[in-house]
This record gives sequence, C-alpha cells and structure tokens, in this order.
Amino acid sequence: MNQQTVRPERPKTTGKYAALAAVSVTVISWASAFVAIRWVGESFAPGPLALGRLLVGSAALGAVLLARRAWTRPSPREWALTTGCGLAWFGIYNVALNAAELRVDAGTTAMLVNIGPILIALFAGALLGEGFPRWLLAGVAVAFAGVLMIGATTTRSASVDLLGVLLCLVAAVTYAIGVLAQKPVLRRLPALQVTWMACTVGAIACLPFGPGLASELHAAPAGAAAGLLYLGLVPTALAFGTWAYALARMDAGRLGVTTYLVPPLTIAMAWLLLNEAPPLLALFGGAVCLAGVAVSRRRPKTDINQQPGLPGAPNGRSFQDTDGKSG
Repeated sequence: MNQQTVRPERPKTTGKYAALAAVSVTVISWASAFVAIRWVGESFAPGPLALGRLLVGSAALGAVLLARRAWTRPSPREWALTTGCGLAWFGIYNVALNAAELRVDAGTTAMLVNIGPILIALFAGALLGEGFPRWLLAGVAVAFAGVLMIGATTTRSASVDLLGVLLCLVAAVTYAIGVLAQKPVLRRLPALQVTWMACTVGAIACLPFGPGLASELHAAPAGAAAGLLYLGLVPTALAFGTWAYALARMDAGRLGVTTYLVPPLTIAMAWLLLNEAPPLLALFGGAVCLAGVAVSRRRPKTDINQQPGLPGAPNGRSFQDTDGKSG
C-alpha cells in the first residue's frame, strides 16, 4: 500500500513578518525625513524644497504606476477629494513643515506634527458626525498641555521659536485635512494611484517655486541635492508604498500605533547625525503630546464593537479608529 507524502504547510507568519518589515521601512523613512529636511533646508528655501521633493516623488510613483498599467478612472467627487488632499497634505503641509524646521529642531517638529491623529478625530467628530468620545476630549486636553509646554520653550531656547511652533501646528492641521479627504477615495481607488495623484497635485501647486528651485539647485552642494533626491524617493515614494503594503495585511488601528515611534527615532537620528536634541521642556512637552494622542485612541470595547463604520472608512472603522501618516 502506497503512502502519500504529506508536505508540511508553510508558516502563516511569513506574511506577518513581511508586513512588519514594511512597517519598519515606513517608520524609519518618515523619521529620517524630519532630519533630512533640517539638513537640506540649509541649502533650499521651504517652497523650492517642497517642489523638488514632490517632483521626484511624483516621477517615482508615476513610473511604478505606469509599469503596473493599473488605472481606475476617478469620479468627479474622487478627483475633488484627491485634489484637496494634494493641496493640503502634499502642498501646504510640506511648505509649512520645511519652514518650521528652519526654526525648530527636528525632534520637536516630529512630536508636534504627530498630534495629527487627534486633529483627524476632532474634524471627523465635527464634520462627519462621529461625535466626541470622552477619551478623545481627555486626549485633546493632555496634548494641548504638551503644546503649551513646547510653546513655553520659545522664551528659553534659541532652537525653538513661537512662529516655528505655529508652523508645525499648520502642518499638523493640513495633514489631518489631507487624511480625511483621502480616506473616502481609498475605498475604490488603489492606494498607489491615489498617492501619485495627490503628490502630483501638490507638485503642480508648488510650481511657482520653480525658478527658485532651479537657481538653488545650481548653487547647492552635491550632498544637499542628494538629500533632496532622497526625500522624494524614500520618505515620499518608497515609504507610502510600504505603508500601503502593510495596511493591506495588518489591522489599521495597530498599524497606526507604529507612528508613535517616529518622534523618538527622529530625536535619536538628529542627535547622531545633526548633534541636536530638543530642549528638556520641549522634550517633556512632546512626550505629553504623544500621551494625549494615546489617550484619545482609547475606547471601550462596546463602542468599538457596536459603532458602525462611516462610508469611506476602511475595514468598517470610523476615522477615529485609524491613524494617518506623516513625515
């Protein structure tokens, strides 16, 4: 009697490890962006730097999109939402972030910008009818206290000033607006296509900075030009791709928690590469901000299980159950 050879099943953890690797690439790339902007900003003004980064990112994403030959025709509403995302998240956000890092160290900037998830939840509560859970309001209060602590450093430190802090908050607000505009579009359109569309819209919006970019590229050292290229290829094109890969294989809530690693990684990289660190009070205030974000995400299990997802929210979740991405 012949015996059949039974082949062992492949471990189901392979996909999990691949997703974790993708998340690691994303988080490290976004953390490095804050450091790279701080360094490259010595050679490029905020507007030209944003334009250069977006042009490189759009070209890289477009090449991948063209190679895949996959295009879903957007509806007029999807075009409008993607245009809003591109103007806010890719256009205004990048210019504000670049300008902020001329006045604020990379670590403090990363901590302030990462209050974005709270702003997303607030906007969703006000505009999309998701309401204001008590944990959200508690998180807002905690994060606001952290922002005040960081603001207080403007009178004590030469590396942080009030305008820089305000520019960081502008970046956080436009990041939140961009995420809210993007999420409904991702219900039907592929993430790569949406990212390319938004990045291209942002680049078009920044075209008035073209003459400045041309002159600054001519005068910039090779290292600064390479840094600009890096910002477009890695934190913009590669990191958004690895994020989309991980999002398709992991729970959105758990994936969003990984963005909490961006500020401490940024601080470590800035200390090693730029020999800078946030002032002590700003560091403490940033930790309070991140604690506020964590508090705002808490929700009783009954709320999570019973609350219906809004149209446009991935996996049947509300916008308050998901995080966006920054860097």
